[in-house]
Amino acid sequence: MKRIIISGGGTGGHIFPAISIANAVKERWPDSDILFVGAEDRMEMERVPAAGYKIIGLPVAGFDRSHLLKNFSVLLKLFKSMRKASKIIMDFKPDITVGVGGYASGPTLRAAAAKGVPTLLQEQNSYAGVTNKMLAKKATTICVAYEGMEKFFPEKKIVLTGNPCRQDLIISEENRSQGYAHFGLDPARKTILMLGGSLGARTLNQSIIGAFPKLAGADDLQVVWQCGRYYYKEMQQLQTEGKVPPNVHLLDFVSRMDYAYSVSDLIISRAGAGSISEFSLLGKAVILVPSPNVAEDHQTKNAQALVDKDAAIMVTDPEAPAVLFDKAIALVRDDELLAKFSGNIIKLAQHDSAKRIVDEIEKIIR
Repeated sequence: MKRIIISGGGTGGHIFPAISIANAVKERWPDSDILFVGAEDRMEMERVPAAGYKIIGLPVAGFDRSHLLKNFSVLLKLFKSMRKASKIIMDFKPDITVGVGGYASGPTLRAAAAKGVPTLLQEQNSYAGVTNKMLAKKATTICVAYEGMEKFFPEKKIVLTGNPCRQDLIISEENRSQGYAHFGLDPARKTILMLGGSLGARTLNQSIIGAFPKLAGADDLQVVWQCGRYYYKEMQQLQTEGKVPPNVHLLDFVSRMDYAYSVSDLIISRAGAGSISEFSLLGKAVILVPSPNVAEDHQTKNAQALVDKDAAIMVTDPEAPAVLFDKAIALVRDDELLAKFSGNIIKLAQHDSAKRIVDEIEKIIR
């Protein structure tokens, strides 16, 4: 029986790949024993059990670069986390420990390496995270989603696998037809899908509000606007006041992404690695607005990697309220340009990423 620890989390961008890898491990070795190690009070403590897996939380937290005096408690938590991680490794006796980035993966993979347990890293972004860069020296294999990662990691350890994505995202005529009905859309109009993440993105919401007059006069267009749960009440009030144009369909959260992707001609989104992997697999034309509120500004680097391949348009966060929807409206009306971006982004897709990562796990522990 294979015994595997998967560690990391903090955001959906770390958690979803982790669960996808676990599912692929179970598909390969149904009797395998998988244990997740996450950070206490982070979303993995809910999402992982909901997916059917055991998880143990560490009291680890990130360093506060703005208030250095607060880091004494962070160091204390890190020390406690190292001790707890070491005990987890001793008790569980894994054959391998997989790190997907995030606070918890540091102590867990350090403890595993110290006890001679092989480690595998999965780096989602085009700019490697601090934790993975620190862990790379002792890792056996490093699975990446972008080319050119040898500037961060030892080249001989790197395997290009891509990011594991949701397997239920299928674009089809049936999903397109059902999607128009599901969202109350007009099949004769071009559709822009704007995604701000589950909580939302203030800049994207401000950008569409500023574009209401332009959208109200655009009879050939419609927008599915996922504003995020955090902003939904505020945006709903605008709708109640009659300020949201009838061709703009407001949602707090998109539960059927297969429908949303199937009906969309153009997507506006932040530049998280998981989202970009989905857009690539599905060949969707996209305008990326990188979030400025992420470590190492990695979303800008993710977006730039696509721009360099002529596979997406990037609009910076500060300029978005002024220009985002001008660019989006012009692009969605240009079939030739849409086809070019779609054709270029699909060339970057990495298929069966979770299975390919499990292939690398198997090479290490067989």
